[in-house]
Amino acid sequence: MDIDVVVLQRMEEIQAVELLTGRRPGAGIRAVFVEHNTPKGAVPESVHPLADQRGIPVIHVTHFNRLMWNTGSATTAVVEHGVPDLGPLYTGELAEQGVVINEPVRRGRVTGTDLLPHFVGAGPMSVFGMGGETLAGTLGLGPRQLFWGGDLPPGQLHIRLARCRLYLHPLRWTSLGLSLIEAMFMAMPVVVLDCTEAARAVPPEAGAISTNIEELAATAKALMNDPEEAARRGKIAREAALQHYSLSRFLNDWDQLLHELP
Repeated sequence: MDIDVVVLQRMEEIQAVELLTGRRPGAGIRAVFVEHNTPKGAVPESVHPLADQRGIPVIHVTHFNRLMWNTGSATTAVVEHGVPDLGPLYTGELAEQGVVINEPVRRGRVTGTDLLPHFVGAGPMSVFGMGGETLAGTLGLGPRQLFWGGDLPPGQLHIRLARCRLYLHPLRWTSLGLSLIEAMFMAMPVVVLDCTEAARAVPPEAGAISTNIEELAATAKALMNDPEEAARRGKIAREAALQHYSLSRFLNDWDQLLHELP
């Protein structure tokens, strides 16, 4: 087959493409590399594996990631997330905080797992994702404070999450959690740790965004006690998501980027 361009997402795929096609990505065949992650290690000195090479543009998923990765003279661009519109599913009927974290015990401070006890004063929380069966015990929280909802299929997760009064996003170091954007699309008010790309994604009127844990916890408590205000802020969150993270914008950005590849 005549291949126009290869989209790479892991470094080992460069060799895999060469083995499968007999052509080297970036030289014998056009290629782009999608970097989904924030840099690890000695940030902000972290050097990207494709730094200083000329043949494979590095496409970041957030402007923060592009800023923090050292890619040297390599060509870079940003294509921000695009998420299918789930519709305004929010009901907020349950006076609890919804949280989505994969492997919260193993990842710990990266996902802000240690911050969850600071929010139990605002109300109980239901946490969903993979690998959190021991979460409540690890944090020393009781079943009325933290319920582990497990790894639900996406459709079930969205419906269950939309019943929560608010969405809590305590992650310290992430590109930009898709669950946060999905919650905003569902018209959930969001309480968000102001780290990495969050400030670009979340207007303060959509809930709360801060690095001050006490401020976030206080706003979470206020929203838990005021369903009408929670719903009002959730509508603002949905409008922000529709404006910045629509699937049509995402696809148009990728069409333009691929069209302009030399």
